[in-house]
Amino acid sequence: MSTCLPAKGIRYGRFATEPSPGELEQFFRRDEKALGPAWAKRRPATRPGWAAQWGTVRVLGTFPTEDPTAVPASVVRFVAGQFGIDDEHFVEYGTRSQTAYEPAWDIHDEYGYRDFAAGEEELREFPAARV
Repeated sequence: MSTCLPAKGIRYGRFATEPSPGELEQFFRRDEKALGPAWAKRRPATRPGWAAQWGTVRVLGTFPTEDPTAVPASVVRFVAGQFGIDDEHFVEYGTRSQTAYEPAWDIHDEYGYRDFAAGEEELREFPAARV
């Protein structure tokens, strides 16, 4: 279990702590499928923003719920480093509100994620069928 998952009482969709180096490697290192969409982004700030959201949904199981730029500093440094850019570019990521949400839509479509409500019945049926 990841140590950066939120503890009880912490708002859903947020990091409880800074991810460990192993967690950064496991969840935020871009795989082959993630290379193309991230590099296709026009602005330097959008590339690490896309990568931060891609890793966040992988570690937390959800996209950041209130502010897509609210990720730990270690995540920003790690993903910016993969693009060979300074992590200070990430500050520009949230300047246009829609820009911060577009990667979530892209990742949602590319990886087949769906809202919990869309799969809740299927999830309930799975264990019920095995009882």
